[in-house]
Amino acid sequence: MKKFLQFLLVLLACHAVKAQDVVLSGRVATATGEALPGVNVLVKGTNVGTMTDANGNYKIATGNATLVFSFIGYKTVELNTDGRTTLDVTMEEDVTTLEQIIVVGYGVQEKKDITGAVSVVNSEALESRPNSQFGNLIQGKTSGVQILSSSGKPSAGFNIRIRGTNSINGNSEPLYVVDGIPITDTRSINPSDIESFTILKDASSAAIYGAQGANGVVLITTRKGKSGTPRFEFNAYTGFTSAWRKLKVLNSEQYRDLMTELGQSTDWSQYTANTDWQNEIFQNGRSQNYQLSLSGKNDNTSYYISAGWMQQIGAIRSSEMDRYNFKTNLEQKVNNWLTIGTNISYMRYHDVDVSDNQAINQGGVILGMLSTPSNIGIYNADGTFTRNPFQDWENPVSSTDGSDRGYNNSRVLGSLYAEVNVLKDLKFRSNVGIDYSNGIYDYFLDPFRTGYGRAKNGIAQNSTSISNYYIIDNTLTYQKSFADIHKVSAMLGSVLQETRWADSYIETNGFSGNAVPTTNAGSIIVAANNNKREKSNASFMGRVTYDYNDKYLLTANFRADASSTFGPSNRWGYFPSFSLGWRLSEESFMNAITFVDDLKLRLGWGIVGNEVGNNAYPWVGAVSAGANYPIGGVIQPGNYQSSIENADLKWEETQQTNIGLDVAVLNSRVVITAEAYLKNTYDLLFYLPIPRSTGFDSGIQNVSKMENRGLEFMVTSQNLVGALKWETDFNISFNRNKIIDINDQDIYSGGVAGRGEVSLSTEGKPLGLFFGYIAGGVDPTTGNVYYIDADGESTFTPATTDRTFIGNPNPDFIYGMTNTLSYKNFNFSVFLQGTQGNDIFNATRVETEGMIDVKNQSAVVNNRWRQPGDITDIPRAIFGNTNNSRASTRFVEDGSYLRVKALTLSYNVPQSILSRINLGSVKVYATGENLFTFTNYKGYDPEVNAFGGNNTALGVDYGTYPQTRNLILGLNVTF
Repeated sequence: MKKFLQFLLVLLACHAVKAQDVVLSGRVATATGEALPGVNVLVKGTNVGTMTDANGNYKIATGNATLVFSFIGYKTVELNTDGRTTLDVTMEEDVTTLEQIIVVGYGVQEKKDITGAVSVVNSEALESRPNSQFGNLIQGKTSGVQILSSSGKPSAGFNIRIRGTNSINGNSEPLYVVDGIPITDTRSINPSDIESFTILKDASSAAIYGAQGANGVVLITTRKGKSGTPRFEFNAYTGFTSAWRKLKVLNSEQYRDLMTELGQSTDWSQYTANTDWQNEIFQNGRSQNYQLSLSGKNDNTSYYISAGWMQQIGAIRSSEMDRYNFKTNLEQKVNNWLTIGTNISYMRYHDVDVSDNQAINQGGVILGMLSTPSNIGIYNADGTFTRNPFQDWENPVSSTDGSDRGYNNSRVLGSLYAEVNVLKDLKFRSNVGIDYSNGIYDYFLDPFRTGYGRAKNGIAQNSTSISNYYIIDNTLTYQKSFADIHKVSAMLGSVLQETRWADSYIETNGFSGNAVPTTNAGSIIVAANNNKREKSNASFMGRVTYDYNDKYLLTANFRADASSTFGPSNRWGYFPSFSLGWRLSEESFMNAITFVDDLKLRLGWGIVGNEVGNNAYPWVGAVSAGANYPIGGVIQPGNYQSSIENADLKWEETQQTNIGLDVAVLNSRVVITAEAYLKNTYDLLFYLPIPRSTGFDSGIQNVSKMENRGLEFMVTSQNLVGALKWETDFNISFNRNKIIDINDQDIYSGGVAGRGEVSLSTEGKPLGLFFGYIAGGVDPTTGNVYYIDADGESTFTPATTDRTFIGNPNPDFIYGMTNTLSYKNFNFSVFLQGTQGNDIFNATRVETEGMIDVKNQSAVVNNRWRQPGDITDIPRAIFGNTNNSRASTRFVEDGSYLRVKALTLSYNVPQSILSRINLGSVKVYATGENLFTFTNYKGYDPEVNAFGGNNTALGVDYGTYPQTRNLILGLNVTF
């Protein structure tokens, strides 16, 4: 019996030992199923522990114990093993809305301490929204920011207006800053490398950028290594693109009838084709993108390395774009007091453009496919392009296929920085950055295929543009807390910037053949020139922030800028700002209101400046070449003064006042931000008439004033939590623009279709109002359009003085809304975006409903007046007479629209499957862009503008390349 008891005790002891040695394994992931490498796994109360591997997997020997899972940025999880052998864990992010770290100018702040008007678009908003231009990813995502798309072609860029347009002749684009380096060309920036955007909207937040901050600032932070073991990512997508709308035009028979009515005759037996030019020009485009990245971080080193290639074949014949991107972000902690790092990118960009915003006889492709009669085919028997039966206008395929052309750009964008911990609370940072760009455009029109090419015996063009920018900034930052209720930070810094440009151009013709398409094969040099210019800036800046007990907040900025752009009398500009914050939710009288988590009132004021773009010498009395002088009976080359000097020229300045309210309620499930602002811009640069005795007609001066005022609202809500999650982001913005003073001068712009300028900017009115005649209708007796004159009477021949304001391209408001639903491994989001109350001048209809020449016309002209007594709104056809198609209310349309900008369905593959093939996470998704557009606009697209980012010519559609409908299928893999 004794021996039996001894044996039993030994057996139990062995069993106990084995129980302690049971190996527990599992996987740690985020709520979306993404693996978390580097998570600490510790047996509670002991020193026994391990870490998860690159795939989030772990193994640990334990019995019945409590495991503690901890990871920076995530909530700690404690779970009892209960004798299990497998245990998977989901960790939730531990970053509340108020604790979010936001990148601001030359530093970072917690969101709860922000006192200015600052918006953030983070990586979550960028997921499953692949795009070649990052501006499209910002559109509709935050209040006060309007994206202007000049065109839908792959090579087109974009324009951003933050709280309205601030200038008339100057630049109204915000300052773009990528990892501390200001940039101007955004097309080659790879959206896949972007971690977040911070948008500084008011003067109190943007004044730290001084003379470059008047139009707002967009801070772009690229991705960096995160805590954990090395992380490999592969992202790929393919897309299909098509035009979402086509317009009806006259068929062959209807075109013959119209030409006969216009008195045109020809041998129609030669023109028997039935070509649908929209089918020939529009095509099913495609896109593809591949991105590889490796990232990681340990105690001393953080790294992110990526390489990518993307290509877009446009929805219009021959339009295309492709881009190669290579990026390295590296940071190394050398010792306790020194950290060094670099952010460097190399980009190789290429595109093939197509001409839009032009009539067919000027090579415009969009108007070409609408204006070319279907009676002709594409090619003649000899392979040349066909022409209009009555004019020497070749068909639109000659504009897409008739020439070889392409733009190539190589760019290096990077910085090297060092941070030195001088003292415990004092840090010095030095940064050196460059942006080097080399662009080359080549064009060749062979001497055979096109009529113009034959007339010139071929044409070759080559232009190069080199831009070399560098920046050196040094900052000293002090941060200190006193008695746990006083927090103070101060920053002092200096900035040196310089930009140099070098351009060259050569054009030749007289080619004997098409074997050599470069300019050296041409026998005649038509034009050749090159130029160089440069400008430099020096700045000193400072910022102080103070936080008393998380309740009372103060931020003050000051910057002094000097620029070679302006005259010696006003070379320096001074830009102060301050902002105050009061967190009422921290006051004792708010304790009883338990559903309010945060309530902050903000007030800010500041002055910011605006330079004049790339014009390096606006104040100088410039000397230009090209004046020829007869000396001794011989013509000699000479120079002449081309502009008058203004040594008093200075910055445009904007003074802005902002008041804001931030509210978070119901455990931050609902967050509301409201803003109101007033912006007064003065000393605007404007060309004024000057006495002819000076030798000049006009000179640039600081004379104009303008105002923008508006309201902005943003709401973020978690409507459902739990297994089924539903989140909503909504924003809406109202802006009113008004010219206060332009010295009694009127600005006409937006000339289209030979009808003069359609936009007028004048004192007391918003920028770019449509200006023209009021069309009363079509007279049933004569078939002519009658107009309403200044006295309210009908007339067929209105005077110039009868023109008036006929439309407003500025919207009443812009808005965007995103709804996201998540259930288990599925995620579904719908992004809506739109504008309301803006007008569009449809100049395309001037060309396609004018009926004054031999161009094909819109199908609506089938309803034209033909005989006395006809009741219609389409006038008669009269060859060569533009009276019926004046710039008038006939062509002004409502441009409001609501667009399903993006609809995305994604699926995260379960870990039970991925663990078998050692993958961390796999997501597949499908995204549809511009799937549905709700609008009354009759043209191709209500978003585009023929004059791009022009400050005074807005909302004009003149054969502009439209936005397209896109279907994208993508895959994201991490391991």
